Amino acid sequence: MSNAGEPSQSSPQAGDHRLFNRRLKVIVTVVVATMVGASVWVVLTSPSSNESGPPTSSTIAGRPQYSAGVVNPLEPSGLGPISANAIPGFVESYVSDFTGNSLPSVWRSFSGIPGGDPTGQFSPAHVVVSGGLLRLNTWKDPNYHNQWVTGGLCLCGEPLTYGAFFVRSRQTGSGPNEVELLWPKSNSWPPEIDFNESGGATDETSATDHWTIANHQTQSFLSVNLTQWHTWGVIWTPRFIKYTLDGRVWATDSVAASIPNLPMTVDLEQRTICDPRSQCPTRPTSLLVNWVSTFSSSTSTG
Repeated sequence: MSNAGEPSQSSPQAGDHRLFNRRLKVIVTVVVATMVGASVWVVLTSPSSNESGPPTSSTIAGRPQYSAGVVNPLEPSGLGPISANAIPGFVESYVSDFTGNSLPSVWRSFSGIPGGDPTGQFSPAHVVVSGGLLRLNTWKDPNYHNQWVTGGLCLCGEPLTYGAFFVRSRQTGSGPNEVELLWPKSNSWPPEIDFNESGGATDETSATDHWTIANHQTQSFLSVNLTQWHTWGVIWTPRFIKYTLDGRVWATDSVAASIPNLPMTVDLEQRTICDPRSQCPTRPTSLLVNWVSTFSSSTSTG
């Protein structure tokens, strides 16, 4: 989240929805909604019917609707950033391939205790650019009493209202919650759009649209190997939010009241919850990001 690493500016909610296993959270939410009249609304969506569990990356139907990147064997992930005119209805507004050894000036690293996660800790030292990659690194840091410390940052200098956002990334292991999201430029929650959230796992992700102060949610799950390279995307217009994996739409939110209409930024985070040990590593792990591309809407209707 854009300022979630700064305790004085953190939203009290920021990260609260990540304090429990994601499947358990859905069950609890539905039970509470039934008993007390529904302060939270959860909707599970997918482009295919799969009653035995969430869809998998191999069962997402159809040909890719969007580009996942340009083939380039020199890139660490094998694909370079999406071409400037490759997303119909959108124009490229920002791209970073993370060359060199420092963050571009429009990015800002987080520090401090994450909002809603009192046992966690962000440090800018855990955000590294090297070898053509942005690396968010979780490890036990002696500068913080040898506790698990994580990396987080925001594309704070490039907010957009509506757009298409793509992150090519992979995880090296389980433990921390790895999340790619859109967060309000104002740092005032809600809304929040999580378009790739691991929940500490490496075999499943979720996408969640948070809206209203009561934390209504539209949420979807997908079984996928997060240790492999993937291009994650969210297409946000006034009419819908579409979540993409390697160019294929895997979930859609078209609930009109849930769609935000204010400037938001791309945020990339790791979070640990080690007390209780619900999202706690057993060894150092990283979120590797090859590139980030954003596109602004060329229309007003989406």
